[in-house]
Amino acid sequence: MVGGVCCCCSALRPRYKRLVDNIFPEDPKDGLVKADMEKLTFYAVSAPEKLDRIGSYLAERLSRDVVRHRSGYVLIAMEALDQLLMACHSQSIKPFVESFLHMVAKLLESGEPKLQVLGTNSFVKFANIEEDTPSYHRRYDFFVSRFSAMCHSCHSDPEIRTEIRIAGIRGIQGVVRKTVNDELRATIWEPQHMDKIVPSLLFNMQKIEEVDSRIGPPPSPSAADKEENPAVLAENCFRELLGRATFGNMNNAVRPVFAHLDHHKLWDPNEFAVHCFKIIMYSIQAQYSHHVIQEILGHLDARKKDSPRVRAGIIQVLLEAVAIAAKGSIGPTVLEVFNTLLKHLRLSVEFEANDLQGGSVGSANLNTSTKDNDEKIVQNAIIQTIGFFGSNLPDYQRSEIMMFIMGKVPVFGTSTHTLDISQLGDLGTRRIQIMLLRSLLMVTSGYKAKTIVTALPGSFLDPLLSPSLMEDYELRQLVLEVMHNLMDRHDNRAKLRGIRIIPDVADLKIKREKICRQDTSFMKKNGQQLYRHIYLGCKEEDNVQKNYELLYTSLALITIELANEEVVIDLIRLAIALQDSAIINEDNLSMFHRCGIMALVAAYLNFVSQMIAVPAFCQHVSKVIEIRTMEAPYFLPEHIFREKCMLPKSLEKHDKSLCFLTNKIAESLGGSGYSVERLSVPYVPQVTDEDRLSRRKSIVDTVSIQVDILPNSIPSDDVVSNTEEITFEALKKAIDTSGMEEQEKEKRRLVIEKFQKAPFEEIAAQCESKANLLHDRLAQILELTIRPPPSPSGTLTITSGHAQYQSVPVYEMKFPDLCVY
Repeated sequence: MVGGVCCCCSALRPRYKRLVDNIFPEDPKDGLVKADMEKLTFYAVSAPEKLDRIGSYLAERLSRDVVRHRSGYVLIAMEALDQLLMACHSQSIKPFVESFLHMVAKLLESGEPKLQVLGTNSFVKFANIEEDTPSYHRRYDFFVSRFSAMCHSCHSDPEIRTEIRIAGIRGIQGVVRKTVNDELRATIWEPQHMDKIVPSLLFNMQKIEEVDSRIGPPPSPSAADKEENPAVLAENCFRELLGRATFGNMNNAVRPVFAHLDHHKLWDPNEFAVHCFKIIMYSIQAQYSHHVIQEILGHLDARKKDSPRVRAGIIQVLLEAVAIAAKGSIGPTVLEVFNTLLKHLRLSVEFEANDLQGGSVGSANLNTSTKDNDEKIVQNAIIQTIGFFGSNLPDYQRSEIMMFIMGKVPVFGTSTHTLDISQLGDLGTRRIQIMLLRSLLMVTSGYKAKTIVTALPGSFLDPLLSPSLMEDYELRQLVLEVMHNLMDRHDNRAKLRGIRIIPDVADLKIKREKICRQDTSFMKKNGQQLYRHIYLGCKEEDNVQKNYELLYTSLALITIELANEEVVIDLIRLAIALQDSAIINEDNLSMFHRCGIMALVAAYLNFVSQMIAVPAFCQHVSKVIEIRTMEAPYFLPEHIFREKCMLPKSLEKHDKSLCFLTNKIAESLGGSGYSVERLSVPYVPQVTDEDRLSRRKSIVDTVSIQVDILPNSIPSDDVVSNTEEITFEALKKAIDTSGMEEQEKEKRRLVIEKFQKAPFEEIAAQCESKANLLHDRLAQILELTIRPPPSPSGTLTITSGHAQYQSVPVYEMKFPDLCVY
């Protein structure tokens, strides 16, 4: 008997069968008969056409031994198959491979772990063989399913369970290596296969006890870990799978990851999810990174109604993916990323607003508070992602994103924004305004433009400044911080942090360059608009210390980055106007805010005097500050912004020596060659529609001009009334009845735009010519001789809002000097 076959019968059997029978010893413990195995190998190499018959016969014997549980002979048969497979590389090997795979399948189907591992090892050896020509009809569906099932083994013995799982992972790795390189044989990338392979690998990767949370790529496992640790082996296989993914099949490999994370609720906490996507982003080819980002965004849309922590977990994964993708190719998904994130930001604010409105007392109120905090986590994650993504974009794309975000910011009274806020209410709208401006602040961080026109084009500046007039100190702070990001091109802002009297500005080592022609043109066009927003921002009733600090920084940055002699004069006029407004207090500000404005003016004039280095100007400013230190410390920033600061009862009784005087400043600057004629013209902010749009009282609610004429100068029968009042309401009625409403609106818009953007000299010249014409016409009509009467009663009274300015006798008016803002 040889291998269970009678010797007398063996002589009549075909030679290949006799050679196969001879390799099996009588006692399987003796192992494969090497001498006979060499004969069989030589025969197979010499007669490759017999390989398919050899394989079929070996498969037949192996199947019989498996059924009879003769494991020894099974091991010998598989060893023989492996040796034949490694020795033969001819075209005739393909039929032999079919028999080989059939025998491996038999082993995998058996319930014995030892045979399953044996079959897997044989399959891995086969997978490492490079065939000369591919076999397109061969499929590995069974092996994918079987190896995936082995990855989820639940054997009661931990050692055996680990052994089976390692075999399953190695089998999947073998299938991937065997099929993934040939596009014509790419059935492995089909969704039904990926839905089994990827979750099987992730299931074993979850066993990693410590997840590396660094931004850098995960460390490569050692060779020993690959063989002994299922988690490390699965991670290595996952990397290899993703590294072989191409443009067409990338999504099929990534989508099962989301399904696995959803099914096992791994978004909260999301350490494992972050770990997975780090592996994905570092394993795939860089040009496919945007595919992964698109998939994350799509999944975020699909889970938009989930709990806040789940959404926050997905967004944090997106942040990690963006952080890695930003180093390479982000692709065409830039606007899609921001649009999706802003949409979810709006949804989060809407959910938060609904929870606040629907909250009640007791436990429900506690749940509302918890949800509110969770939504803030979502919002902060979105803003952080927007900021990180935006800060890594090139400048031309960042400018587009800045415009895109600014277009989403809702402004009361307008419909120019593109974000749906119909369901938010006032509280939700304010919240979304803050969130969007915070996002814009993150995007503009680190942005450096060569010219200010590039950083602040008119199409961006106008909508940016609109929220700066809103009755919300936090919104105004964010707008100013965005402005600082864009203006500060030489990183001077950190040196100016905190409003204070700087003893020596030279110690700050301010970096600045000569003002270019484009920046000069920008200030001629937009300077009055910037001054106006700073002036009005200082007079807001809800200002806190940070508002004054940011306003001071704004003035300082304009001085450093954009100021020529003309701009310096305008800024000084603005500072003096702020000082006058604090003393006169037409807006009924509190004593703290009035002293805060005085302190802001002192800090800025101290700064600008040293920046332009005019000794007489510096001396005047220093003298005023010194007197204030002794007599009125609450006019200085170091004192007024302390927690406990004694405030005066009134400012009207203070001596002029505590104020910065226009005539002194004009005298000091004029002696140094500055053109100081305009210093004598008080600064008055322009009147625009922005006050109405921003829910803020207009500077001029109604502008009435009353001209009182001497009663004895004109016959009473020629005059119906000696006072004619022109108000906004009267003009509105006239426009409505004229049928020319659209034309009037356009004219009004052009006038406003002209006063906003035209150079000061041009506006002054036109006002002067109109004043001369008005003077001539009045002289003709009234036929008056301009001479002082004994007791003047003819006066010109200008009323602005609730404030009535000083009445000036008509005979004292110098119409050519009239300046209208």
